[in-house]
Amino acid sequence: MVVAAIAVLLLGVPLGLVVTRLINDEAVQQLRAQATLLLSQVEYARIEDRPIDPGELQRQYPNRYVQIFIRNSPTVIVGTEPPPDRQMTEETHSESGVYVRITRDRAQVERNIRGWLTLIVALAGLALAVAVSLAVVQSRRLTLPLLDLARIAERLGSGDARPSRHRYGIPELDRVAEVLDRSATRIAELLSREREFATDASHQLRTPLTGLTMRLEEIVAAATQPAIVREEGEAAIIQAERLTAVIDELLAAARRQRHAQAEAICVDDVLQQQITEWEPAFRRSKRSLHLEGSRGLRALVSKGGLSQVVSTLLENSLEHGDGPVTITTGSSDKSIVIEVADRGQGIPEHIRARVFDRNVSGAGGTGLGLTLARALTASDGGRLELIRPRPAVFALFLRPADETARHRVVSGPA
Repeated sequence: MVVAAIAVLLLGVPLGLVVTRLINDEAVQQLRAQATLLLSQVEYARIEDRPIDPGELQRQYPNRYVQIFIRNSPTVIVGTEPPPDRQMTEETHSESGVYVRITRDRAQVERNIRGWLTLIVALAGLALAVAVSLAVVQSRRLTLPLLDLARIAERLGSGDARPSRHRYGIPELDRVAEVLDRSATRIAELLSREREFATDASHQLRTPLTGLTMRLEEIVAAATQPAIVREEGEAAIIQAERLTAVIDELLAAARRQRHAQAEAICVDDVLQQQITEWEPAFRRSKRSLHLEGSRGLRALVSKGGLSQVVSTLLENSLEHGDGPVTITTGSSDKSIVIEVADRGQGIPEHIRARVFDRNVSGAGGTGLGLTLARALTASDGGRLELIRPRPAVFALFLRPADETARHRVVSGPA
């Protein structure tokens, strides 16, 4: 609506000025042509020695005030003189002593101008009305799906992880709906795995805990018999070791479920996406962001997790670093390596060893970003390390996409 209003003003105001000037110029040209024609008629009448007929002039020049001055002849006046403040006058003369003045009332011209300006204003109002109607229709077409997507997101936040399958015929909103549906499916799978883990844990831990309780009760009952106490104590240790083994197996199963989300992805795509998102912020800070190293590397990692880790490192470089930031990619026999480096002051000496600990920050931050980034990297089977403190260089070590070896977790007595 604002754009339409600006367009109407930019077009309507100059158009109104042009129309006003054209109408005024046309009136002046018409009056000048009439004065020239009247002069030629008077000259022709003098040549033929005919008197000037005021009635004929009145019919030929209606709504005009005509004055004819002829040397050695009386002045001829035709019509009614307009008020002085509304007069438009043109005059001409000949070498034979004929002087002609013709005047018209400016009010007629002003009425014509008002008529055209009214038409322009009406067209402008019609254009604005059409713009308002289109704006209302388009805003409803966009806001209703957005409200629906907001309800779906709120439902996901409350734990109802059912895909909506809603589509709206708008490509951008349909992509958002697809992402929400995928997130709902993933959340449902995670909730299902959490419930299965809780069920398995409660079932698997019940038997070792019962056995351990019974052995401890026997120890208490046989406190006066050293041999029995020793035997029952050894049995209790065995039960505790069984309990430790069960916990290790359950945790290993949870890790394997997290690793199952990792997939072979193109590292360049994730890095390019992050550069696109962060480049405006670096540009506002008059800093640059560069991507160097090997191209076409593929790693086993969850795309969302890698994006979060790289985003955390770039945010730290923006907030606490200085100079250009360089993302360098490379590979070795066992890892895909991504390094993020800037030219700032680096990590203070007193927190260098604890930079990944929770609630540790050297610049007034929350101290959670690097902790969560390292946890996300570890959950995908990778590592996040500080390889140089000043200037700071962080390195991500990820599993190559062609890695086929399986990682076994061996549990047993300590």
